[in-house]
Amino acid sequence: MSGAVAGIAKKIVPLFDRVLVQRIAAETKSKGGILIPEKAQSKGLEATVVAIGPGVRTESGAHLPMAVAVGDRVLLPEFGGAKVEMEGAEFHLFREADIVAKINQ
Repeated sequence: MSGAVAGIAKKIVPLFDRVLVQRIAAETKSKGGILIPEKAQSKGLEATVVAIGPGVRTESGAHLPMAVAVGDRVLLPEFGGAKVEMEGAEFHLFREADIVAKINQ
């Protein structure tokens, strides 16, 4: 995570089971080296977790631990999430339950 992203992550603190992510840029070239026009590029569904909330609160007041951590790569749903722009960077807020999968590397 770059220094600018880390600084923004300190300013935006998700609440409860919210996860702040930054989408990974879509591919601009094919494997054969052909440039892909902007309209034909697929929407990036992979993202890096930038910040997480403490977890959903139970009736007893305890927080359930989150399944993702800062730095994890995740697979997002095609639609949903709240777009957040700060200092020229674009982020998205999702509920933990909306995240489709965690990508192990």
